[in-house]
Amino acid sequence: MSINLKTPDTETREQRLGTITQWEGTAAELARDSAFTYGCSKGCDNGGRRLCEQNAPFAQAAMCAETIAVSNATIIQGSVVIQHSPIGCAASQSSTCRNYRDLAAQRGWTLEDPVSICTNLTEQDMVFGGIAKLEQAIRIGWERHHPKVIFIAASCATGIIGDDVDSAAQRLEEEIGIPVVPLHCEGFKSKHWSNGWDVIEHGILRNLVRKDPPRKQKDLINVIHLGGRDVFAPLLGPLGLRVNLVMGGNTLDRLAQTSEAAATVTMCFVLSYLATGLEQEFGVPEIKAPLPYGLDATDNWLRDIARVTGQGEDLVEEQIARERARIAPELERLRQALAGKRGFVAAGAAFAHGLLADLRELGVSVDSAFSYHHDPSTDSGDPRQDSLTHLVDTWGDVPNFTVSPDQHFQAHAALQRTRPDFVICRHTGTVAVLAGRLGIPVLPIFYSNDGLGYEGLLTIGRAILRILPRRRFYQDVAAHSRFPYQKWWLEQTDPYALEARPTESGRPL
Repeated sequence: MSINLKTPDTETREQRLGTITQWEGTAAELARDSAFTYGCSKGCDNGGRRLCEQNAPFAQAAMCAETIAVSNATIIQGSVVIQHSPIGCAASQSSTCRNYRDLAAQRGWTLEDPVSICTNLTEQDMVFGGIAKLEQAIRIGWERHHPKVIFIAASCATGIIGDDVDSAAQRLEEEIGIPVVPLHCEGFKSKHWSNGWDVIEHGILRNLVRKDPPRKQKDLINVIHLGGRDVFAPLLGPLGLRVNLVMGGNTLDRLAQTSEAAATVTMCFVLSYLATGLEQEFGVPEIKAPLPYGLDATDNWLRDIARVTGQGEDLVEEQIARERARIAPELERLRQALAGKRGFVAAGAAFAHGLLADLRELGVSVDSAFSYHHDPSTDSGDPRQDSLTHLVDTWGDVPNFTVSPDQHFQAHAALQRTRPDFVICRHTGTVAVLAGRLGIPVLPIFYSNDGLGYEGLLTIGRAILRILPRRRFYQDVAAHSRFPYQKWWLEQTDPYALEARPTESGRPL
């Protein structure tokens, strides 16, 4: 597949990858029907069946692609983000500020608030246009902060009225002399928020990556991640590789030199847009081995990195043996302590698949999972990046696999069906809150790095053992919790019960 960097906008995930947000069945069925056919719009003649998502009668929650693009742009050091939107769209910046401060503490950066400006579009601007406000905001951002780059985040409002953000960005870039990067992240364009990562990565590829790298750095490897601790340097350093952490907070210099690296890896294939673009446009190969969740997958991931980069090929087996021996005693203790426990995973796409692999490596039984979306393909189109099929082939099927964009009524039914000993989930949103109110211990994971590699297995296992003794607390929470729903609804165990349940008229709800 190819990425078109000639346009300032990206194709949505639905268009490029056939992304779906509603589905229910087994993991094996979903993997079979995906079959890298790229969704209904791309044809179904590659051996798989047509993958059609199920219909949900309504939505109780949603997240916007603008939030993802804006938060990732804001935490780039030396940046100013202009949200060309009504003021409500800027409400998410409070959490972005907290995220940046947490990253700064972990990485030793100077502790400061990130900078964002909202154009505060009003009803009058929706009638007469808001370009004058946008240009004023860009000039204010430059005069006050003298950033190295300014991002312009479009919104639903600007998409509806048709403000020419690209022309404004070009005019102001010539005027102030720094990159002004438009981000077309209008929320209504895609039904899933993961499209926001593609938007920011598209802007980075078009505007911030060094187009004519002076040299290739044979010992430099790009790592695309979402923030958190650097768990990659300890794994790749012994192979003679230097880690260039990109995304999840970084400097413009790090972004610029991505085109000079020997290879690119990602902690989640949801972030593969940037890696695919670097390979396509700059010849930086993307590591396509399955993600390093579980022992064997981590072994093969390291071997593939050594092979592609040509660094540490004579050292990789020694590194693998050393790491396996290091974690073996504690891993065995964790497996014994977790034997017989039943877990539930809720996360986005490939990260959910990785956490499932980790839990099964730890000896935890997992028969249910809740994926916030599903990509039938990745941007590279390489079957080695089919993380769901890799999970099923390596660890067996997941009998109850629900794809849902964090919908309350579907999450509640999935948890009622499973009644696990604990829930491990990305973020502290719907699933975490519902699980707690149902009396189930919750392990929320904000930074996705925590489950990667050999040490990641131990990190996840230790964290589970910390939350299991808190069951009594969660039971007390459940005893004092009330849901404002009918008894029949609370007893449902089918996440799609509302789609098929007939009303008195005989029609589905």
